[in-house]
Amino acid sequence: MVDVRPAVAADIPELVRLRALFAERPDSGWGPPPEGDAWRERCAESIAEQLFRDTMRIAVVDGGEGGLAACGMGVVDQRLPMPHNPDGRVGMVFGLVTDPEHRHRGYARAIMAELLAWFDGLGVERVNLTATPEGDGIYRDLGFVDNPDPLLTRAR
Repeated sequence: MVDVRPAVAADIPELVRLRALFAERPDSGWGPPPEGDAWRERCAESIAEQLFRDTMRIAVVDGGEGGLAACGMGVVDQRLPMPHNPDGRVGMVFGLVTDPEHRHRGYARAIMAELLAWFDGLGVERVNLTATPEGDGIYRDLGFVDNPDPLLTRAR
C-alpha cells in the first residue's frame, strides 16, 4: 500500500524540484528552458498561494530523508454550464511526476486514485489531463479516454 498525503507548506521546495523534472524533460514540447531559475521562485510562490485553496489538491508520496518521491496536482476550473456539465466545473490533473529513483512502485497510480477520489468528493464529473507516453496506460486503466476535442496550444 502506498501512503499518499496532501502536500503541506514544508513540501514546497520539493514540489518545485519535481516540477522542474516534469517541465524540463526533453519531450515536454516547450523546447529548452530559458536561462536562469526565476521561474522556480514564482512556482514556489504560486504553490504557497494555492496550496490550501479548496479548488486545488496536491498529493504527494514521501521518498525518505525529507524528500518527495512523487507528486500530482489537481485543480477545479469553473466554466460556463452546458447540457453535459450543468454546474460547469471541470477537473484538471497536471504535474504528475515521479522522481526517477522511485519509479515503477505504483506511486503515480496511487496519486491518481487519491486525486480522482478528491474530484469525486467534490462532485466534479469531468476530469481532463494530458498524458505522456509513460503515463498513458495508467490513465486509460483508470477510465480516461481520448477526448474528441483536440488540444491546441499557443505559446509566445
